Amino acid sequence: MSSVQAASIVPQKHLRRALLALACAAGAAGAQAQSAMPQWKGEGAVRYVCGGIGSDESTAMRAAMKDHPLALLFARTDGAYLADVQVDIKGADGAPSLALRASGPVCLVDLPAGRYTIDAAMAGTAKSQTVTVGSGSKTVDFRF
Repeated sequence: MSSVQAASIVPQKHLRRALLALACAAGAAGAQAQSAMPQWKGEGAVRYVCGGIGSDESTAMRAAMKDHPLALLFARTDGAYLADVQVDIKGADGAPSLALRASGPVCLVDLPAGRYTIDAAMAGTAKSQTVTVGSGSKTVDFRF
């Protein structure tokens, strides 16, 4: 084997190792982001997840907002995040679609397309907003 052939084999071997290491690291990062998400609740067309406490969970929740029809954000008027908010979502006909207690400042909600009224209550204060779900993701911000 000439010195030229030997020189070209060594970099390829190192390149393969580097690419394998990079692929493993990317897979681990993706698994870590997925594990940072809290557990989904509900089933079928109506399900939700609330969280966003801690930087990893908050980052994962915010990154996932674009992939769900509805995101709810809860904060005080000064911007500090809130949890333990009672949420009731009703369809256009007034029938309850989902009731939950938000365990974090961010909730991702999967609902069928339609018009909904969202009632949120915290420490004796209630707020209500109406949203149409179905074309892209919508974010509804509640400030208490």
